[in-house]
Amino acid sequence: MTTELVHGQNHPLPGTSLEVRVSAGTPVVAAVSLGDGQGRVSGPGAVAHLAAPRLPGIEVPTRLAAEQRVTADLAAVPAAVDRVHVLLALPPVAGAPSRFGACPAPHLTVSGSDGVPVASFTVTGLSSEAAIVALELYRRQGAWKVRALGQGYAGGLAELLRDQGLGRPEADAVAARVAEAVRPAPAVPSTAPPPVATPPPPPVPPAGSPPAGSPPTASPPAAPAAGTVPPTPAPVAGDASGWSMEERLHNQVWGMFEDLARTIAAYRSAVDFAESRLDQELDTILADPRTRVGPAAEAARDQARARQTELVDRARAVLDRDLAQLTAEAEVVEPALPPPYAGWESPVWHGYRVPAEPPMAVRLGDLHLPERPELRIPLLVRLPLERGLWVDGAQDRRRAVDVAVALAARLLASHPAGECAVHVVDPAGSAATALAPFTDSGALREPPATGAAGVAALLARLTERVDLVQMALRADVPFEVPPGVDPARQVLVVNDFPYGFDDRTINQLRYLADEGPQVGVHLILVAAREDAREYGPLLDPLWRSMMRLTPQPDDHLADPWVGHAWTYEPLLAPPGSAVLSQVLRQVAAARRTYDPGRH
Repeated sequence: MTTELVHGQNHPLPGTSLEVRVSAGTPVVAAVSLGDGQGRVSGPGAVAHLAAPRLPGIEVPTRLAAEQRVTADLAAVPAAVDRVHVLLALPPVAGAPSRFGACPAPHLTVSGSDGVPVASFTVTGLSSEAAIVALELYRRQGAWKVRALGQGYAGGLAELLRDQGLGRPEADAVAARVAEAVRPAPAVPSTAPPPVATPPPPPVPPAGSPPAGSPPTASPPAAPAAGTVPPTPAPVAGDASGWSMEERLHNQVWGMFEDLARTIAAYRSAVDFAESRLDQELDTILADPRTRVGPAAEAARDQARARQTELVDRARAVLDRDLAQLTAEAEVVEPALPPPYAGWESPVWHGYRVPAEPPMAVRLGDLHLPERPELRIPLLVRLPLERGLWVDGAQDRRRAVDVAVALAARLLASHPAGECAVHVVDPAGSAATALAPFTDSGALREPPATGAAGVAALLARLTERVDLVQMALRADVPFEVPPGVDPARQVLVVNDFPYGFDDRTINQLRYLADEGPQVGVHLILVAAREDAREYGPLLDPLWRSMMRLTPQPDDHLADPWVGHAWTYEPLLAPPGSAVLSQVLRQVAAARRTYDPGRH
């Protein structure tokens, strides 16, 4: 699981072979400096940049690009090096932005030797900086860690290197060498004599062309003129990397999620810049008594507002273009999604068959941002679930139960027959109507647990299962569990928490939330935090350990790239639809065929 770092946060690294990927939204210089325990750089030879891309254990890109890749073998860096800094700088070339505040927030991802992301960091809050120390890889007690820094320098790369210990001449020399390397080479005039004009040869008709005198035929379209932008290719479902169509669709949806996050971040950054520039220009006008009042002052203010409007309109045009592309992609991808990824209104559920293998992920709902609320990105979460799901009943308790039932049905229908079982705790029986698709279809192996005694018996059984499976794992015999232990994944739906619970069962529930996911026990909790206020801070770890979902649209989820507040919307079957009952009947029939001894 990738850890999203904030400024100053650190995270242990799994090994010494690393890759740092940079996504900056604009071409940048990626560099690395090697420092001692205090971060001091010994000299220009301890800085890797595109004109000198290699140091012991370090390699940086040799060109400008918005997407960069830095590789590091920390076991190969000199023994005197205790800190490795990843640097980003804007190139001093015509047309390039001069400060990071005018660009999308740079995003860095640190991956191990196996390519699995370990930590990521989005450098936010930048303004006039032209160079930044983005990340620090540092050695502590023989182990390496990564720290998110995001320290910026308005004076560019030279000021950054001076702050790391280089003298002014040395720092300026390194910065000048980088500037020379990114500066485009001047065009060299040709000294060859002009070619001698020769008469053109007579035209030769191509093979297969009609003879002279034949009726004219349509000619092929002319090639686009040099410098024109080719049309955007039509989106295709599954246009992402992956071994299977399911994996490609999963990766494509996550790519759409990231693209939308960064597109909106770039637009908001541009609007903030336009407003900041307008404020600065108006302050300048007011600061000068000669331009404070009068026709000239009014004209200057009108010009400043016109520039601000132009910048916002330009940013909006780019946003609309990008959103149109994402909308077109979503329209192609959504109908191609398999049942675990599809909404309940999708036709694929009407042709549902119990799968032979569990999917990579399931869809928990939709996400959207206010700039284009109709563009919705599926919220796909990998299986097995690493956290429990808390459906907050404070907004709408009845709808919260419906959401929990739909989530449990999706999880059950996404697994092969016999590989997942759903249990329900409904102490007062208040969820009987919502649970009808489960109870009427026979998808539950046992009736919902009611009353304090039923709650205690079910939680005791699941707690014992967690203990036994953990013991088997610690003994390195994961498949040798007692005959009475169900090997299938267990989904526990709890309604009306904490009603029907006492101190013992509350502690058991916390234990299941903490330890259950690692051994195949997953929790879906319907609860309003206010109802459990009498327990005070005792339940705070429970709420924090679970992923909060809401029965009504609510903007409480943040993305790991730029931290937008995304509006979450749950997935429910269309009104009047019997799709849940149809699907669960197939699941129950497949389970009876798979295990006729258990009904």
